[in-house]
Amino acid sequence: MQYDLCLPWYWEYDDTFAGMVERACIDKGISLWQIKPDNLLASITALYKGVTTFRTLLDRGQGETTFDPIPRWAHEYGARRINPAEVSAWSEDKATMHLELINSGLHTPYTILLAPFLEQPVIPQIDLTPLGDNFVIKPSNGGGGEGVIIGASSVDEILQARMEFPEQKYLIQAHVTPQIIQESPSWFRVFYANGETYPCWWDMDTHIYATVTAQDESQYRLGGLRDVTKRIVSICKLDWFSTEIALADEFIVVDYVNDEIDTRVQSQAMDGVPDEVINSIVIQLVKIAKDIL
Repeated sequence: MQYDLCLPWYWEYDDTFAGMVERACIDKGISLWQIKPDNLLASITALYKGVTTFRTLLDRGQGETTFDPIPRWAHEYGARRINPAEVSAWSEDKATMHLELINSGLHTPYTILLAPFLEQPVIPQIDLTPLGDNFVIKPSNGGGGEGVIIGASSVDEILQARMEFPEQKYLIQAHVTPQIIQESPSWFRVFYANGETYPCWWDMDTHIYATVTAQDESQYRLGGLRDVTKRIVSICKLDWFSTEIALADEFIVVDYVNDEIDTRVQSQAMDGVPDEVINSIVIQLVKIAKDIL
């Protein structure tokens, strides 16, 4: 049997996302194969024996090595992979993306790039003056804020931080001060999926989202959020991801590309993504599988 779409997943909070995918597949008239921990061994066995296969892979099994044979099979047998692993790895390197965005004319925070500690244990003297009184330290491949230090102010903090992930490059970035709109900082997280963009207001402290309405876009001239995101798409080549953008004197891309999206929805978690945004993303992802038939 050949399924149209395969969805491996194990994170308990992906349950709502998986349910949305299932409903969207029914609406589109395509078949869905969900691979979870309770059927993982049987599914991988069937896959590698050729008993059950699939045309498109939407992989939510990243980070759990027992799921790795599934994307490997997809690569070897030419299945359509949504966000192929090699593309994700390249685009999630913040140091690489920083240079790519600058070369494409996009605005980013003032940044100093440092080689990995293992590659260059002792670094040349750093002029911190352009960074201001305090700054942000980021490992190049961290996700979900892991390893990020906000409010750093000394070279010693940089030197210590480099040892936490010694194999990674580090970015030392100036803070961005956004404009105030509706008595709130103009800080946004924009989601992208298969040609469509979904801008959201995003509170830096509470991590609470609110959708950017058509009226917001018109009244506060926020259409640039979509333009900037589409330019990022042309660089990273991912099918779906999120990006963090602040509006200061111009739109500044603060956190470049995140393709391991937290799919918790707002109706179930205070800091979840608005339900309608996740549902719209799911529809676009299922459309990818539908369109290759």
